[in-house]
Amino acid sequence: MKIDEISLPERQDDLQNQLCSQIESSIKDIEKHVAATALPDSLSIHLRRSISQLSSLSPLPNSLKLHIWKLSYRLWNACVDLSNASAVALIKHDEEHAKLRQVSADLLFLASDVQGIPSPAIKSTSFFYKTGLIWHDLRKFELANYCFEKASDLLSKVDITNISEYEEKKLLLDLNIARSRTAWEVSDRNLAIALLSRSRNVLFALAENYKALANQYLMFGKAMLSKNEVYEALKLMNDALELCERGLTVVKRTEETLALKELRSKTLRFLAASHLQRDEFESVLKCVKVLRDGEKDQHPSLSVLAMKAWLGLGRYGEAEKELRGMVVDKGIPEGVWVSAVESYFQVVGAAGAVAVKGVFLGLLGRCHVSADAAVRVVNKVIGNPSGGGEEARLRAKVVSDLVSDDRIQTLLSGEDASKERTAMHALLWNCAAENFRSKDLLTSADIFEKSMLYVPSDIESRNLRAKGFRVLCLCYMGLSQLDRAQEYINEAEKLEPNIASAFLKFKIYLQKNESNGAITQVQALPSCLDFTTEFLSLAAHEAIACRCLPVAVASLSLLLNFYSTGKQMPTTEVVVFRTLVMILSQDPQNDSDILKQMKRAHSRLLEISAENFFGKGESGRRERNWFSVNAWNSGVKTGQQNQYAICAEFFKLASEFYGASIDEEKEGNHVMVCKSLIMTVSAIISDEKQRTNTLLENEVKEAVSLLDRAGKMLMSSSTDYDKLEAIIEPNLLFVYTWCAFDLHSRLDDTGSQQLLLIKRFANSKYCNPKHLLQIGIDAAQGPSSNHEVAIFALSTCLSTFLALPSPDYKRIE
Repeated sequence: MKIDEISLPERQDDLQNQLCSQIESSIKDIEKHVAATALPDSLSIHLRRSISQLSSLSPLPNSLKLHIWKLSYRLWNACVDLSNASAVALIKHDEEHAKLRQVSADLLFLASDVQGIPSPAIKSTSFFYKTGLIWHDLRKFELANYCFEKASDLLSKVDITNISEYEEKKLLLDLNIARSRTAWEVSDRNLAIALLSRSRNVLFALAENYKALANQYLMFGKAMLSKNEVYEALKLMNDALELCERGLTVVKRTEETLALKELRSKTLRFLAASHLQRDEFESVLKCVKVLRDGEKDQHPSLSVLAMKAWLGLGRYGEAEKELRGMVVDKGIPEGVWVSAVESYFQVVGAAGAVAVKGVFLGLLGRCHVSADAAVRVVNKVIGNPSGGGEEARLRAKVVSDLVSDDRIQTLLSGEDASKERTAMHALLWNCAAENFRSKDLLTSADIFEKSMLYVPSDIESRNLRAKGFRVLCLCYMGLSQLDRAQEYINEAEKLEPNIASAFLKFKIYLQKNESNGAITQVQALPSCLDFTTEFLSLAAHEAIACRCLPVAVASLSLLLNFYSTGKQMPTTEVVVFRTLVMILSQDPQNDSDILKQMKRAHSRLLEISAENFFGKGESGRRERNWFSVNAWNSGVKTGQQNQYAICAEFFKLASEFYGASIDEEKEGNHVMVCKSLIMTVSAIISDEKQRTNTLLENEVKEAVSLLDRAGKMLMSSSTDYDKLEAIIEPNLLFVYTWCAFDLHSRLDDTGSQQLLLIKRFANSKYCNPKHLLQIGIDAAQGPSSNHEVAIFALSTCLSTFLALPSPDYKRIE
């Protein structure tokens, strides 16, 4: 034998001892580690490397296996100490801690066949099982599955019929369940359920095992139910129920019986929920009956399940009994009965509103109800109020009764319920608004009034209260209860004096046909801080719609005052003037007011120019023509009514409007200007004769200047007097001539001009002898007679009469 061959076993022993020493050194470092600091990853790396090298030196002597066994337990206990310390410090397991547990399990696996230790494979299995649970909690499912499979391999070599210890029996089942849970997490559903089925062989008639396996079936069933896979959920829950029933046949202790019965009841409840989801309402009621027959303390969910099943069967009376039964049962949590109320109302609808009200008020008297629950119930009763109808009214009536209850008001009155109080106000406000839009003003007013109960009386809520009063005013205005509407708007104005409140007061005066009050209110609008001119325009529209024309006139007149201020206006100034004149024209007695507004319009025209007043282009010309024609028509109308003073004013305004030029026109409608000037002077003279007062000299000169303007237009239009008929009517030529003669007769130095004027008229082929007769009589008998003109006019008239084919001798005499 060679020397090297003799020394090889000795060197292997030395290397094994050295590796064990390294492992022990690392374990000592871990034992000294402070739990508050993170574990360095170098420890698990060194340990894993040492284990790898040690496993390559097998077979290991039994003495070394015993040493490794001890080292493994030392490492495991060190990890347990660190885990306990971390739990106290609220520090969660990290991956490094799990790696050390894995090292401990692997180390123990090296000595799993050690002699002198009872059931070493079971203990090694336990280490892998517990390590796998840690990896599972860290959601490292591959590593967890590795540990569980390692544990299963170890157990496969053990004869389970020889297992007698309770913990060891339980380990077999726990390992299968753990593997099943991990398979479920990685979506290997078939494997998970197969592992649970395999677990039935290792129950060992232990109540705890039956409970654990049944609970896992139930957990999987609940997961399937949450994904709406109801059929699969039912199968799993039925398996759980079967295990509970079998377990109850083998239990011996009372506490074990109670635990299994509790799990059985829980499973039945979830079975009922699964049947409910599949609309198998009869099965739901069977489950509920079994539960009620077998339990003294009824679970709160039973009433809900039964109620929903009765609802599904259309037996609303039975469902209502279940709902009302919740009032008596003090053990039902708030969330449960609120959910029941919501479900009941969802199916029964408005027909169940009264029942819900009774249940809720009964609950208020029985137990403490949270503010949030009150809001949820009211929200469910309100439902969707859009569209109106009898159902919406019935819901609103129940809501009104609920929220007006003193107990609910007290419930939401505290400072800690401010959020819920705001939510309640919003719910009621939106409900009332929907009814308002549906034209159900009576219901809307009722709910708006109830919403005011949930608005605090503090300063911060003044605006919200004012808003509520304003909307109540609108409701009662729509209901024609104007006195009540006025009460609400007065309250709103006290809290928040703004343009909205002022305008609503104005509308109330209008609807009450109180014109003076409406006018006073219109005049008060500009004093509001948030006033805009649009409100005056709106006031005029409202007044016109109510046929209250004096109020419309007052609104538009006040609106016109703001055009010179430079403020942004709702419409052009000329439109306001036109509308105002049109309104005034509807009353035949408003000629003076029409004249006043037209004079005002003319002043603004002179102030800002025709284009800025009327506008440019074709629209501007249309506006100019409208004012011109209306001034002319008003002059004609008042002249026919012998109101010559006003008539003269209208015709003078007509000449000004007709003469306004748009878009660089050289002149306006000069023909109509000429006619208007002639009619103006004619009206002045007619007014003088009507009043029997002689015109003053300055008035005469002003009239002469107007007539001279007309004469210049006539002469500029045609140098031939006979061609003037193409411009103005022959009768208007006579009026012009007669007016000119009359006015010039009052001046001292115009005798020759009078004769020249009459001669020009007499030489016209459109001269009427009747006109010459009139001129001759006036020249001979007037206050300022001109015999020369009289002789010429009368002689020319006589000659003309005699020249007629059939002379009128009576007129000649």
